[in-house]
Amino acid sequence: MESSATTLNLASIVSHHAKLAPQKEAIVWNDVRMTYGQLDAMSNKVANALTEMGVGHGDNVALNCPNLPYFPIVYYGILKAGAAVVPTCVLFTPREIAYQLKDSDAKAIFAFEGTDELPIGASCKAAFDEVDSCEHLIILPIELTAKSPFPEHKTLTQLIASQPDFFETYPTAPSDTCAILYTSGTTGQPKGAELTHLNIYSNVTTTYLIHLPVLDFTDGRQKTVLITLPLFHTTGQTVQMNTNIYGGNRIVLLPRFDAKATLDVMVKEKVNFWVGVPTMYWALLKYAEETGYDISKVAENMKVCTSGGAPMPVEVMREFESKFNVRVMEGYGLSETSPLATFNHFEKPSKPGTVGQAIFGVEVKCFDDNDNEVKRGERGEVVIRGTNVMKGYYKRPEATAEVFRNGWFHTGDIGIMDEEGYLSIVDRKKDMILRGGYNIYPRELEEVIMTHPAVSLVAVIGIPDERLGEEAKAFVVLKQGESITEADFIEWCKGQLAANKYPRHVEFRDSLPIGNTGKISKLLIRDEVK
Repeated sequence: MESSATTLNLASIVSHHAKLAPQKEAIVWNDVRMTYGQLDAMSNKVANALTEMGVGHGDNVALNCPNLPYFPIVYYGILKAGAAVVPTCVLFTPREIAYQLKDSDAKAIFAFEGTDELPIGASCKAAFDEVDSCEHLIILPIELTAKSPFPEHKTLTQLIASQPDFFETYPTAPSDTCAILYTSGTTGQPKGAELTHLNIYSNVTTTYLIHLPVLDFTDGRQKTVLITLPLFHTTGQTVQMNTNIYGGNRIVLLPRFDAKATLDVMVKEKVNFWVGVPTMYWALLKYAEETGYDISKVAENMKVCTSGGAPMPVEVMREFESKFNVRVMEGYGLSETSPLATFNHFEKPSKPGTVGQAIFGVEVKCFDDNDNEVKRGERGEVVIRGTNVMKGYYKRPEATAEVFRNGWFHTGDIGIMDEEGYLSIVDRKKDMILRGGYNIYPRELEEVIMTHPAVSLVAVIGIPDERLGEEAKAFVVLKQGESITEADFIEWCKGQLAANKYPRHVEFRDSLPIGNTGKISKLLIRDEVK
């Protein structure tokens, strides 16, 4: 094992609490209760197995799993072995998974077996078969005793059965890659943001510090967080899972958001902390109003709620705070910033419509097109620098250079900063669609749709949706003599794109508006839609 003058491995946050209080509950899912000692031992077994397979420092390992105990077990096991984690979306099609396996040079993939409704295992198997560079597929079964539906591949149970539960965590350097999180730009294919151990660790400690004023730890009681956001996403992964493991807290997992199930779990497990996107807040309010749900049982234990991913409507925030008797805090960040960059801190009053002030160790400004800081109150591109900012896009030096200029990471988001340093996001990355808190990038959809044999031209934009904020709509010009129904077209897209991405609306046209530069003008299309 190589040594480093300075070592930092994020997985040490598990081992630390396993040493201090191994009997404390770490992960809760239905009736499963996993202690810190058990989480540490299981992740050690995974690390031993990976090392035996020849997977370790410098390697990347993909993980496709919903919010189940398997996720943290494998996640921290990968890190302990010195490798980097590449979380992939559970809704992805085989094509999308294969792309990330190839692009990330993943040496192995852990895949949840899946269900009839969400055949994750089958999708990952199909992707694995297409990627020669990925050497190992390990299936995560629903039950520890379940037989794999893919007999030629090992299950997690089989993989770790004979492995010891002790492992000496690899001494990764702070600058070593900890995770590669894929995020699309507005042009081209998704890019992997390389986050270091220092990037994520610094964001974890600051996020924990932010919540200290409201989560009183002096009473000696373990605090409980509920995670309904997907763990493969940066917010669920770092703001919730990593931060609360760092704090020695108790994490309750819910694989799929449902208003009733969420409220019931909040009551049953006496949840103190929850993070959701605005549509989730809206859904909880609507369900409680329609059913007469006793919100007071939730409010008894809830200390803080955080919202991100999309702007929170002021009226929704005020109603939720009033009915649930809890303060809702908004923040801002990106996958490239680990993610948190700004937050409405507890020490100061929140300003509805803003995403707060820069967090500790992070600088945020608004620049003009010449990279000069604009005056307070004026619009400019949001730029960030600090220990939370990624080291770059994996194997993409040109794309990295494009967003890093003069020492600042350029987000592409347009913001306004007031005199007190509160930031408001007034526009988003060009063309990006926000659907229920998920980013959808039209260029990616357009490239896929253009592979349809009947399609000549396409433009995808976001249109307003009452429930999800926005939905993707495709404006399509068919090739001469070709025809296809809207239903058949959408069904085709459904088979090519993840469930949260494919366009739910399509409009066939004879032509699309062309701008002065000879490109399709989405501005004119949006004006027509309005």
